[in-house]
Amino acid sequence: MQLTRFIITGCFLVGVGCHAVSPMEATGDVAPASIVTISQEEQVTIQAGLIAKDHGDYTEAMKLFKEVLQQNPVATDALVGIGDICLVKKEWTKAEPVFARAVKLEPRNFEAQFGHGVSLQMLKKYLDAVRAYHRALTINPEDVGANTNIATTYLQMGRPKSALVFAERAVELDGAAAPAQITLAATYQLLQRPQDALNAYIAASEVMDNPSPQLMRNIIYLLTQEKRYQEVVNTTEQLVQLDPTTDTFEQLGWAEFRLGDYESSLEAYKTAIDYDEQNWRALNGVGVNELNRWLVGDKSDVESFQSARLVFRKSLSINPDQPRVITLVLRYGL
Repeated sequence: MQLTRFIITGCFLVGVGCHAVSPMEATGDVAPASIVTISQEEQVTIQAGLIAKDHGDYTEAMKLFKEVLQQNPVATDALVGIGDICLVKKEWTKAEPVFARAVKLEPRNFEAQFGHGVSLQMLKKYLDAVRAYHRALTINPEDVGANTNIATTYLQMGRPKSALVFAERAVELDGAAAPAQITLAATYQLLQRPQDALNAYIAASEVMDNPSPQLMRNIIYLLTQEKRYQEVVNTTEQLVQLDPTTDTFEQLGWAEFRLGDYESSLEAYKTAIDYDEQNWRALNGVGVNELNRWLVGDKSDVESFQSARLVFRKSLSINPDQPRVITLVLRYGL
């Protein structure tokens, strides 16, 4: 089993995705410059450990790496192997000192510097992580993961201007790397460049076999800002196939209403309520559509009026703090 290179960190802003890239597979051809002596037997054991790690047999891999370190405590590759396993297991506090030891022994080891950066980033030691990634980039400036990670770290520090050059560089190096495109999109979004952000999110979705619901929501959010409602509907229709929840159907109902397709909007809102009867926003959507139907029909459709009255009152019973709904109820005697 080939280990994944991507570790997803939590979103630090609504609608903005951030990624940290794990150093499990090399992205460049630069090999670390060894400053320690490794015997042929130790090298064979390290190689066996790497094979076991790549196949997901972490217990066996850890055993082999530790066996080497017992004979040779300065075997950097064994330390990096242990650190990588800790990252896969999300044991950040264990990974950090292992990588710290490796970079002290071999400062020009790219994987050690990179792994140290990842562990520090996951521990939210952002300034130290930036320094580690900078050191990694001095060794291999064309590594996509290092450029992506330093950009995401700057974003987590609230410094999108500092992130921009690295985010753009990562995409320049590999436009087919979805995490790089997403990081660039997040950077553009924070810099108030919505069209550039939208283009980067769309580029990310095009290189992913299965775009995540969050990525699609980011695209929908920006399309909405641009008032491209037909594309909002098209994308949301894809989203409900991928993530059929009360929230996604509610979002589809809103988009179709903005497009003027009131019948489809009403059905989407009703489906959202089928998923969750307590979704007061979807209840309001049904109410607005029914009220709209009553008004367009010269106030002759009593059934629509009664339906609007029922759902608005139910919505207010769930969430009484809705001044706009209260205004509607009072204005039309609902």
